[in-house]
Formats: sequence, C-alpha cells, structure tokens
Amino acid sequence: MSDSEIVAWILLAVHVILGAIAVAYISARRRPATAIAWMLTIIFVPYVGLVAFMLVGFSRLPKYRRDKQKFVNELILERTEGLDQLSHREDWPRGLAGLVTLNSTLGALPMVGGNDVDLLPDYHGSIAAMAAEIDRARTYVHVEFYILVHDDVTRPFFDALARAVARGVTVRVLSDHLASMMNPGRRETLAKLAEIGAEYHAMLPLRPWRGHWQRIDLRNHRKLLVVDGQVGFTGSQNLVHESYNKKKNIARGLRWHELMLRIHGPAVRELDAVFATDWFSETDELLVLDTSPVVLDPAQHLVDAQVVPSGPSFENDNNLKLFVAMIHQATDRVSITSPYFVPEDSILLAIITAAGRGLSVELFVSEIGDQAMVYHAQRSYYQALLRAGVKIYLYKAPEVLHAKHFSIDSDVAVIGSSNMDVRSFSLNMEISVLIHSETFVQELRGIEDEYRANSRELELADWVKRPLWEKFWDSAARLTSNLQ
Repeated sequence: MSDSEIVAWILLAVHVILGAIAVAYISARRRPATAIAWMLTIIFVPYVGLVAFMLVGFSRLPKYRRDKQKFVNELILERTEGLDQLSHREDWPRGLAGLVTLNSTLGALPMVGGNDVDLLPDYHGSIAAMAAEIDRARTYVHVEFYILVHDDVTRPFFDALARAVARGVTVRVLSDHLASMMNPGRRETLAKLAEIGAEYHAMLPLRPWRGHWQRIDLRNHRKLLVVDGQVGFTGSQNLVHESYNKKKNIARGLRWHELMLRIHGPAVRELDAVFATDWFSETDELLVLDTSPVVLDPAQHLVDAQVVPSGPSFENDNNLKLFVAMIHQATDRVSITSPYFVPEDSILLAIITAAGRGLSVELFVSEIGDQAMVYHAQRSYYQALLRAGVKIYLYKAPEVLHAKHFSIDSDVAVIGSSNMDVRSFSLNMEISVLIHSETFVQELRGIEDEYRANSRELELADWVKRPLWEKFWDSAARLTSNLQ
C-alpha cells in the first residue's frame, strides 16, 4: 500500500470518527433539526464543520455562570415569598394561572399586582422619559442595555446620569461586550461613563487571556433601567441613535421603530432582580435585594405583571415555552410583532394550528431587513403562514420595525427584548414582561393599528410569484437557521 493510500485511509478513519462523535455527542439535548444540521455540516465539511462547532456549537453558558444563576434564583425565591399578591386574579382568563406557574418555575420570579404601566412608542420620547426618571433618583440607578452608545440622541440620558452621580446617587451600568465592540462610539462611550463616575462592566466579555470565554454569539440582549427600585423600563430599544450610527444604515435611510414599557410598582423589584443577577455574574458582587413588605394599591387601573428572564444561563428555553403555551391557550386572537421571525418548530406549529382553529392571527414584520441571512430565512416561512390563514403585515421601508410584543385574546400580552426566533429562544439572554390587563392590551392594539396603517399586507397570490432567485436565497438561508 502506497503512502498516499495510507494517508487516504487515515483521513477516512478520522472522518468516520468525527461522524460518530457528531452522532453521539451533538444529538444529546438538542432539537432534532439542530442536531441534524450540525451532523450534516461535520460529515460533509468535516474539518471546517468541527471548527465551527467548537466556536458556536455550545448553546449554554459555562457551568460557573449557570451556577451563579441558580444561586441567585434561590435567593430570589426566598425573597419573593409573599410577594405574589395579585390585584385582579378573579378576572384572569382560563389558563393564565398555568402560564404564571410555568414562568415562576422556570425563571424564579412571581406574578405581582399593583403596577402602573405605560407604553412608550416614540424613540426620542422614551429616552426623554428615562432621563426624567433618572433626574428623580435618590439612591441608585441601574442601567443594562445590549447596545449603549453616547451620541447626539442619547446625550440627554447620559447627562441625566452625570447629574445623578453629582447628587451622590450610585450609578451602575452594564452593556454587552461584543455589541459594544461592533458599534461605533465604543471608546467615546466608555470615556463618558468614566467621566461621569458611573461603575461600568461589560456583559459576557470575550477575554480568553482572563478566563472570560464562552460561545461567541451567546449574548446579553436585555434592555432595562431601574431607578431606586420604584420605576423601571424595558422593551426593544437600545440606547443608541435610531440609525445605529452605521454608514450603511444612514445611506439607506434606515431608522429603527421601537416600543418601550414603563412600570411603576412591585414588578420593578423583579426587573431589579434580573439586573442584580447579571451584575453578580460579571462582578461577583451580590447587590442587596429589596425585602420590604409589599402593600398593594387597590386602584382598579393597576395591573398584574410578571418579569420573565430567559437565556443560556437557564437550563430551559423560558421564553419559548411561554410563547408556545400562550398561543395554544388563545381562544380568539393572536397578534405577534417581531423584527426577526425565524420560528422554532413548536412555535410555527402553534401559530398554524391557531389559525386552523379559526383564530384571528396576525404577524407584523419589516418590509426590509438589516441582517441579510435572517431577513431571507424569515421570508421562507411566509408561504406556510399565509396558506394557514395568517395575515402578514410588512412595515414599510425605510423604517425598521424593531418592537417586540405579543398578545392573545383581549387581556394578556408580553412585551420585552425577545424576538420570535431561535436566537432569542436559545442563545440570547432576554427579558420579557407578562401583563394581564384588558386596558393595556387595548392600548397595544392601538399601536398595532398604527403599524397596520403604515404596512402593506402580504397576499399569497403575489408572494408565490416572487422571482426564483429570491425563493432560492430564502430557502438557502432557512437551512442555516438550525445551526445553533
């Protein structure tokens, strides 16, 4: 046997071994579609596939980070005993109690009543509202945003932080490490925070030389602000100019359209608990959690709300389970707004089933996309949804509809940072708020009416006639969506 034949046999043996490893290891604790996608990648492009898997094949954070999450969860459960006082449980629709229990089991946070909530659909208006609350701070301000940039639009927010520190208020700030590196203005932003006197830490830093390493695309995608544990904000909006200060976005005239939620009441403690968990993960400093008794205001307009954290620090896909359960429990209407819609199989089946049950099901997405692969992947699902009877509204360019919310029937809604895609379900750390309130959902419907007025409804007859090259790229991009 020649040397070249020996090398060929060795390479074949290595290939077979890699395939066996793929079957035995990769399939464990993964969805079948994900496992198959990785196995095919490794079998057909073995060396490239193996390197790719080593870089992005592990969908949970390192064990020490997951252990920190468990530790804080236990503290939160002790603290929240007796906090699950509710304003309007007698008005809950059938099935909501099960959703609340599911969320408590997965995320350790209770549903609590007595909350005043406001929707903030204006980009600049929400920044002004957050700055105004920071100017009222007396003790502390907690800031956590996936993207945090000091620029012309966010300057009022940073100026308010500076005034707070000058008054003796403690300001703690978190932002995602990789997202900060990939957006313009990182150095200027860090310099501004240092000048202000805020205590800043990067979330999920990628610093192998310091032992800070995990899968590169496991990111902290949360957006939240807490002032004195009394007022909180969360939603879809990053703290950055609505063009993200990127030349390609500015050239295309792209501007992001967002939706934020302001909360005043006991649920703000739960937002703060999420911040405290992330702060502990990055600093090893365990902040003191509020344990004072909760006294519910009896006002009828106040609502029951539950904060739902999710992500790779948990052992379960918390938001995925909540969303699937909500859709299956809907009896009349399902309305979904998601800029990145690449549904996991159970979500897709639940939506199609809901439409088949005769429910009114609608999906709001953007007409254009800022991420080519995701944009084409999500388009590959439109035909099946349209055939099932789902109404799809394409928010007109050049605005990018980046809001993330989801409601069923007339009185249950979720708003937060989570997209309806596999990244938000498994790879990103997200935060959502489950709310029971007919008034709140009516206000949300009003915002959706504005979306609809600025959208083009997609028709099945037109969609199936789109060019072949578009169909090809849509289908090709869909194949990559399972590599998680």
